[in-house]
Amino acid sequence: MKNKDFITIKDWSADAMNELLALAGAIKNDPLEYSEKLHHKTLVMLFEKPSLRTRVSFDVGIQQLGGFSLCLTQNEINLGKRESISDVAHNLERMVQGIMMRTFSHSLVEDFARVASIPVINGLTDFCHPCQALADYLTIREFKGRTYGVKVTYIGDGNNVATSLIYGAVRFGVDLRIASPAGYEPDPAVIAWAKQNTGETDAKIEIFHDPHQAAEGADVLYTDVWTSMGSEAETAQRLEAFRSFQVNDSIAVRAKPDFVFMHCLPAHRGEEVSESVIDSPHSIVFHQAENRLHAQKAIMVTLME
Repeated sequence: MKNKDFITIKDWSADAMNELLALAGAIKNDPLEYSEKLHHKTLVMLFEKPSLRTRVSFDVGIQQLGGFSLCLTQNEINLGKRESISDVAHNLERMVQGIMMRTFSHSLVEDFARVASIPVINGLTDFCHPCQALADYLTIREFKGRTYGVKVTYIGDGNNVATSLIYGAVRFGVDLRIASPAGYEPDPAVIAWAKQNTGETDAKIEIFHDPHQAAEGADVLYTDVWTSMGSEAETAQRLEAFRSFQVNDSIAVRAKPDFVFMHCLPAHRGEEVSESVIDSPHSIVFHQAENRLHAQKAIMVTLME
């Protein structure tokens, strides 16, 4: 793997992504084997957006690999305002061995990675969420025994999570169906790229406007909040637009009897998902959340060792 950074999944080949997935599984199965891989190495975590899973999983992960973490919030660093991106990057590269950024602007992460000589990991931007998708496909492989040919139905906003699921589906050979209301589909450029690159793994990417149709025969049902951070002003409008896209029993009955339900969390029970689904035996959302730890440890080992 020659990639210096982990910014989007599409930057990594199918072979490289499968190696990363295999490493995540190996680390999960034998964490002690990897407990000194990043001995005395430091990860700086830059946060413009609040976080539970990202903060804890990276913080705990780097420590379990023998390293250290340092968290800086927007108030402390004020990227691009108090100091230029270039100056911040050149300062940090002389003191630490890796940077994780969770921010609004995707171009900010790209600019930072372009300047910094040390690895930069995208912990989330408004455009994509690659660490989440890697953990998602690790979870799917655990519960379905494979990723190739698995039918995954994502119902909801064509947001950053949907984007990374699409990129991951292309790399892992997944049959991915996205069901969104008109006007809330994933970025057309992302869909166009996906359809041009499915041949490598025989992946399938389909866009639906009927969630019931999209859920037919699904191995996995997946949803996310209807209003992401930064879009709060659109909440009322989105609640109306997504009303018929709740993952509930009428949707679940269309999936395979042994389907699993996934959600990147936090969840709004009674909005994008009913309690009867997220709290059912089909739900694997906390397995999925745990796998953020193992997936991100694999990323850090690969980039920072």
